[in-house]
Order: sequence, then C-alpha cells, then structure tokens
Amino acid sequence: MLATVLVWVPAAHATPTSELQAINALFKQGQYTQALEQDDAYIKQNPKDAQARFVKGLILTQQNKTSEAIAVFTGLTEDFPELPEPYNNLAVLYATQGDYDKARNALEMAVHIQPGYAVAHANLGDLYAKMAAIAYRKAIQFDPNNTHLHMKLSLIDEIFKPNANPCTGNTDRSSPVNNMVPTTKPAPIPAVMPAAQSITTPTEPVQKTTF
Repeated sequence: MLATVLVWVPAAHATPTSELQAINALFKQGQYTQALEQDDAYIKQNPKDAQARFVKGLILTQQNKTSEAIAVFTGLTEDFPELPEPYNNLAVLYATQGDYDKARNALEMAVHIQPGYAVAHANLGDLYAKMAAIAYRKAIQFDPNNTHLHMKLSLIDEIFKPNANPCTGNTDRSSPVNNMVPTTKPAPIPAVMPAAQSITTPTEPVQKTTF
C-alpha cells in the first residue's frame, strides 16, 4: 500500500485547495475510483497542476493500470523536468514490466536532477542487483559447474530473502525489483522554477513504501 500523499500547494495560495484535499483524502482511504474521477475533473480545470497529475499517476498505479500511469508520469517529466520523483516512479513501473534499461535510465535522471535523492539511489542499487542476478543465471546456464558464479548469485538471493529487511515492511522480496520504492510525495522544488510553475512542498522526508 502506498504511503500517504501530501498535497502540493501552488505558491500563489496559502493553503491547499479544498478539491485537492478531498482527492488526497479519498486516495488515502483507498477510494481510488472516486478519487480518480474528482482528480480528472480537477486536472481538466488545472492542467498544469503537478500535484494533481502526480496523484493521478499514483491512483492508476494502485489500480494496476501501468500503461496509463506511465503516460502520466512521462507527461510530468516533460512538463516539470526539474522534478526527480516522476522519474523514480517511472522506473518502478518500467521494472515491473521487465524493462530494466528504461528503469535504469529513469533512475539515473532522478539522481542527476537531485543527487541527494536517497530513494532513487536505493532503487538503482536494487535494479543493478536484479540485472546482475539475471546475468549470473544466464552465465550458469553455459557454465553450470562454476562455483564462483553460484556463490555470487547466492549472495544476491540472500540479500532479498523474505524478511531480510523488516524495516521496509516488504513481504515479498523474491526479486530485487519487488523492493523498489515508488515516491508518494515530492521533495522540495528548486527555487529556479519559473513563477508560473512554482509550487511549494512539505519539508518532511519522503515516505517510503514497497511496490
């Protein structure tokens, strides 16, 4: 289950709009269909609202509408290229589809935009581990008696055994990609963002959840 989404607030307003607060509440309650309906209506009137569009991507992810969620987060990377979080969530979605090259590229963009983005760095590590495991298994097919290959693969598998890291709350770590963490709220936005697109964000750390 995704962690609580905290609403982004346009800089021109002192408080979040009541519409976004209501959408956020519905999302937290798991009422995804109703939240999506209200979010779509809000986006129709506010097409440049990054938070509303980000929440839409999260809702679609929860509904397992991966292709639609990818389209939403891709649009955010195009309209708000200074935000690392959409790239991180794109990577998680790409990884679930087995498209590890796209996932890696998205995570590298996230950490390029925000070098201190710990969630993206951790996801990149998990992704590299998954790719390494795939390569070792392929090598073992051609050299099944190579004990060094088996040892390396065992080390990776050991890291991602169930309950290997109870702090994440993950119950299925059979694959490193299962441990990748989507972002459910934004980090602070750079001050250089144009005024027309500037938005303020909560100062609390990004909340983690497993995907």
